[in-house]
Amino acid sequence: SLVQTQRLTGMMPREAYVDRGYRGHGIALDGLKVWIAGAKRGVTAAIRKKLKRRNAVEPVIGHMKADGRLGRNFLKGARGDAMNALLCGAGHNLRKILRRLALLYAQILECLQCLGQKQNEENHRLMMEVC
Repeated sequence: SLVQTQRLTGMMPREAYVDRGYRGHGIALDGLKVWIAGAKRGVTAAIRKKLKRRNAVEPVIGHMKADGRLGRNFLKGARGDAMNALLCGAGHNLRKILRRLALLYAQILECLQCLGQKQNEENHRLMMEVC
């Protein structure tokens, strides 16, 4: 929530990008502009871009809950909740890094095989010239 954000960070956000479910909460804080997804009036291209960015986070959280074990917490207390979320995020990032490293490894192997094949063809051509 916005009040919790202010309490945790010590600063009040100037803008909040929320989904339609936020409508009707009636929180009016000084200097805060709330942008609701699906609104038509006063929404510029930059604001639409920020709303799309916000929507891109939800599937990641869903994957972390299902695949990254964020849905179940075995650690105790509020501190355990925070540690579980941080460790789940770190695990998610490590899986992404490992996936990219595996792709890079496959590309390097493919290049080496291609170079080896060219070298074999060159050796075969030289052997045929000698004979």
